[in-house]
Amino acid sequence: MSLQHQDHASSTDQRHGERPDGHRADDIDPFFVFDYVPLDGPDDRPPDGPRGADTPDGGPTFTTYWDVEKGCRGPEPLPDWVITDSGALDTELGILKTGKEADVFLLERTAPDGTGVVMAAKRYRDLDHRSFRRSSDYTEGRTVRRSRDQRALARKSEWGRSVAAGQWAVAEWDALCRYWTAGLPVPYPVQLDGTEILMELISYDDAPAPRLAQVRPGAGLLEEYFVQVRTAISVMAAEGVAHGDLSAYNILAAGERLVIIDLPQIVDLIANPNGPELLMRDCRNVCSWFQARGLDADPHELFEEVKPV
Repeated sequence: MSLQHQDHASSTDQRHGERPDGHRADDIDPFFVFDYVPLDGPDDRPPDGPRGADTPDGGPTFTTYWDVEKGCRGPEPLPDWVITDSGALDTELGILKTGKEADVFLLERTAPDGTGVVMAAKRYRDLDHRSFRRSSDYTEGRTVRRSRDQRALARKSEWGRSVAAGQWAVAEWDALCRYWTAGLPVPYPVQLDGTEILMELISYDDAPAPRLAQVRPGAGLLEEYFVQVRTAISVMAAEGVAHGDLSAYNILAAGERLVIIDLPQIVDLIANPNGPELLMRDCRNVCSWFQARGLDADPHELFEEVKPV
């Protein structure tokens, strides 16, 4: 809230007139009289609209970091670059990429002292605006927390469709928090706000990191990349899950480091009967990319190595 003292020298009518509350203006110490000018805050943003949509020029809005529920903020310890100041401003910079179920935007969060960080804002589309049609293969075996939501999903009501759309964001959020804490190479999850996940922007050479499919590593780096991918698949399988859609298109190459992205379709290898098949597909997809670049990568050997016993 911005407070601005009134110029009482030019407000003769107010000093000598009667106020609406019955008090005379000259009965009040001028020091305690002020005008106020409300500033737009995060609550003014339309719930389903992009950030900045409420401002005339699509400008910055206040951070929503402390507005979301406790479980919707990233795990401890927070990386040093995360800005949590409630006075920080979020400014949308443009779209980074589009996908089958969500779009990713670039968003800059700037603290009052001028410190800023650019992050990735992944926003899930509702079911009527998605091109991903095999969701049941991944969601089988999943449950929701509230029985009301579970019934709505079963009836496929309008509320159920909304719940289903939110499930994908929640599933990816949970996976990011779980695997970042476990030390897997995934982006740090900053916050979950509705169907938007704000996360670390993986960059290299001051630009968003390319997908693995876009790079041409030498023989030595190719082998190191395969070790990283094999380790990541193995750790996830030991946790009882598979990525479900792993390929060179959802792995980022940040120099010598690989980072796995796009985790909403995480599959429970026990509860989901499609689990083993999807784990095998992950192995097949990544091995085919490495094979095409001259590395001896057998998907069946990888599957036998990583599958839970």
